[in-house]
Amino acid sequence: MTDLNDAHTAEPSLSGKRAAITGGTTGIGRAIAVLLASYGVRVFICGRTPDHLHDALNRIKEVGEGDGMIIDLADEDSPGRFIAAAADYLGGLDIAVINAAVPANGLSEMSAEDLQYALATDFTAYIASAHAACDTMGEKGHIVLIGSTSAHSLSPGSTVYAGIKAGIAGFSEALTKELGPKGIKVSLVEPGFTAADLHYPDLSTAEQRQMIGEQKMLRAEDIAVGVRYLLTQPDRVVVQQLTIVPRLDD
Repeated sequence: MTDLNDAHTAEPSLSGKRAAITGGTTGIGRAIAVLLASYGVRVFICGRTPDHLHDALNRIKEVGEGDGMIIDLADEDSPGRFIAAAADYLGGLDIAVINAAVPANGLSEMSAEDLQYALATDFTAYIASAHAACDTMGEKGHIVLIGSTSAHSLSPGSTVYAGIKAGIAGFSEALTKELGPKGIKVSLVEPGFTAADLHYPDLSTAEQRQMIGEQKMLRAEDIAVGVRYLLTQPDRVVVQQLTIVPRLDD
């Protein structure tokens, strides 16, 4: 057998791992759940819409094993309840993918109610989910935070969303250093322009498909492949940040 020690690195198997994925019913979260399930990861997902949960679980069960629940992570106790439910179903937790988020406009364009909901979902729930996950994992695990290149590509209408994602980037970098000595890896994935019907009401599905074909937009599955890459690095390695953008990114 050919010796490839100087050509490759160890790639831990994902089979049998246990993953909780917030926002796993649509878009990037759904793609991550399906891909990980296809590699033998048992997954537990959440979302806000029963139809989306049903659709995602049907697809997950075509390729692997998983379950999920309906929950609104903006509610104060919801992140902890979701992680607890995931650990109960899975018998523990090895991976937490914190992904659930809602769009946000410019600060002056949002009502106070919409602003508070976006902050609760996109920031507070991220940190609370990570807190619950690291408590549940014990001495070994991997937390993956899905951020956005919006943290760096600033525009007048991006104030709230960019501010939140920049905060998540800082939180992730610090958390990597905090949890690394405790055996828990932390990675941040920052996707660029990625197809998602729920987030781009002004772009039809056909228009998004055209942009994907023109290599100006990513598929959610592209981000899922990136997450799998993070999760299959040797124990000594943590990829702290992974930026994934279309080849013809503006």
